Amino acid sequence: MSTTIAAISTPQAAGGLGVIRISGDDAILIASKVFRSKTGLELSRLQGYRATLGIIEENGEAVDEAVCLVFRAPRSYTGEDVVEFSCHGGLFVLQRTLRALFNAGAVPAQPGEFTKRAFLNGKKDLTEAEAVMSIISAQGEQAAKAALNALDGALSKKIKEINDILIGLCAHLSAWVDYPDEEIEELADGDISESLSTARSELDGLLSRFDAGQAITEGVNTAIVGRPNVGKSTLMNMLSGYNRSIVTSVAGTTRDVVEETVRLGDVILRLADTAGIHETDDTVESIGVDMAKQKLERADLVLAVFDSSQELTDEDEAILSYCKGKRSIAVINKTDLERCLDENKIRQITKNVVEISAKNNDGYEKLKNTVEALLGTDELDTASAMLTTERQRASVVKAVACIDEALAAFKMGMTLDAVNVSVDCAVEALLELTGQKASEAIVDEVFSRFCVGK
Repeated sequence: MSTTIAAISTPQAAGGLGVIRISGDDAILIASKVFRSKTGLELSRLQGYRATLGIIEENGEAVDEAVCLVFRAPRSYTGEDVVEFSCHGGLFVLQRTLRALFNAGAVPAQPGEFTKRAFLNGKKDLTEAEAVMSIISAQGEQAAKAALNALDGALSKKIKEINDILIGLCAHLSAWVDYPDEEIEELADGDISESLSTARSELDGLLSRFDAGQAITEGVNTAIVGRPNVGKSTLMNMLSGYNRSIVTSVAGTTRDVVEETVRLGDVILRLADTAGIHETDDTVESIGVDMAKQKLERADLVLAVFDSSQELTDEDEAILSYCKGKRSIAVINKTDLERCLDENKIRQITKNVVEISAKNNDGYEKLKNTVEALLGTDELDTASAMLTTERQRASVVKAVACIDEALAAFKMGMTLDAVNVSVDCAVEALLELTGQKASEAIVDEVFSRFCVGK
């Protein structure tokens, strides 16, 4: 028998409506101890997917008028008996109702425990469970569509298709190796190679869309870098939509790293406005410069800012050298001033060049389009299966490595049972991705990132 959990499932703030969710074997019994239907109907007699209006009470005292909705196992979100109270959205009322449920025998739900129970009861696999949090945290239309698509099982179905190819190959190889006396047809070399290559190609497709998927769902660590007074903070403010960074004509105004998460089109950028990179004897300023270099080194995307009204300096060229080999965009700022900059050296380092006037909010669309093209989100099909977490990516990378081992063993002429060991390794990795064979530690890690009440 599972414990019965309860939690507030709406935000911890005053609103028009607040929902408390209860799930477990004794959900209906515990709810009936604090809820009295105005019709006199006992909750134990209420059928699933039915609601009734009544009063929530604690120690015989009325707490709130609420609607009680009952879902009976297994046709509920968690697969267990579930009761939901739709109360008035005052925090005091919700907390007092929750306290009454705890006094009646429920226990506090842990983060993600309702969805975890849905997973454990076979209502969702791990990819669908992860999609729940993606929907909650979606900050753009593409992110919401991708998350909803994952919740609908797009990734699960794609992984199953790939795994069916590998499992079919495993089954045939195992039967042929283990039962040599039986009349089992040996697979042709071409069939083995084709099956492995097809599975690898499908997995490569998932990996190729990962970065673009991350950009719209999780966001991209982005560093705004440049020498002092080129307009980094003004660019930060233009992207943020308000004065996030202090802007003055004094070089070196930004000495620390100012961070903000913004949405540029459908891309989420986790911006870091850094101190101007230059040589300085100022102790505090030099610490800021070192932090800027660290942010640049670790960033997944670099917005390198240059002053259109001045010629390239040694500091500018040093920043360009830092950008070599990194995903970067050269942002030529202050186009509202007389042009002095020769951008040929910049284009030798990066072909992604955008001209803007951050002060006048000019060039936003050009920058947005360039970022989307560079990250691959402009052509991303959110209806296709997509990897959305590092955990999922790691499982696919492991599966690809195992398939490569199988292909190498096959081409080297090793025995088919050796090939089969590597194919079986790939199958295990994909089963771990969907949670069919995931360890308890992996499951706990997935749900630890959930909010309480979901």
